[in-house]
Amino acid sequence: MKKIIVTGGLGFIGSNLIELLLKKNFYVINIDKITYSSNFYNTHEFTKNKNYKFIKCDINNKNIKNVFYKFKPSCIFNLAAETHVDRSIDSPADFINSNINGVYNILESFKEYYKRNKKTKLIHVSTDEVFGDILKGRSDENYPYKPSSPYAASKASSDHLVYSYVRTYNLPAIITNCSNNYGPKQHPEKLIPKLIYNILHNRALPIYGKGLNSREWIYVMDHCEALYEIYKKGKIGEFYNIGSNKNLNNIQICKALLKISKDFIKMKSNVKIKFVSDRPGHDLRYALNSNKIKKEIKWKPKTSFLIGINKTFEWYFNNKNYYQSLAKKDIIKRIGKK
Repeated sequence: MKKIIVTGGLGFIGSNLIELLLKKNFYVINIDKITYSSNFYNTHEFTKNKNYKFIKCDINNKNIKNVFYKFKPSCIFNLAAETHVDRSIDSPADFINSNINGVYNILESFKEYYKRNKKTKLIHVSTDEVFGDILKGRSDENYPYKPSSPYAASKASSDHLVYSYVRTYNLPAIITNCSNNYGPKQHPEKLIPKLIYNILHNRALPIYGKGLNSREWIYVMDHCEALYEIYKKGKIGEFYNIGSNKNLNNIQICKALLKISKDFIKMKSNVKIKFVSDRPGHDLRYALNSNKIKKEIKWKPKTSFLIGINKTFEWYFNNKNYYQSLAKKDIIKRIGKK
């Protein structure tokens, strides 16, 4: 049985990826530091699976290479990262430490491990935010990086660092850049689970600026399927964009959720859109050109936004313990913050 390491596996995308890999009959080792965005509820359904192992470890810890040596993974998916843009504005140092220094430590550890095991690879999972504002058209893999937030800049730095290790040390690594994910198990500081939380708790729906910021939305399991296909078919040293080609602005997201919610709850008076002051450096539009992965890997998303957003609302409605499993102070402090 092949073994795979997923860093950041208590988070949103990481836990969904582990769920998929277990179904594909891999032995999965989840390495997670355990931060505010980590949640054991995300993995409770497979905690007792004999093919699942959790290890608490910071990706900045030099001992992480001992985990590589012990389990001899055929692949390491790096999803450990600080990802919440608002927090990067409040505290950029945390993002530099995790997203740049942490990736450097993974690369150094992987470099030593690769000397012992040539049948392995590293897949570094990144974001479309590295490209900055895309006011027209779509950014392909050759589009120049122009990050606007400390978060995006830290991810751009990590992408360059990974690629430099491919070129300099011949490390077998692949970089992926994905659009905005949504779906089950996402921390409620992010837009869609934040709005669902507020709908379920009779609160206003805070929207930055005029609500016209547009993002390309992809259902999380479609992203995970793409990562799995890249693991099987991706070329070392390549970049792959992963997107849905479906852009919606924040007003459209709100209206979709309000429409869906009528099938689950009786709407209360406080649930309405509330425009709040825009955040600094807020990009207006992200949009990826994902033709490369469709052509070379033969992957394309399966889940329409209508189906995906319905499944997402239903999951949060049926898993109210998810919100309770988070530190209440985090939810109260951050949700709806101007």
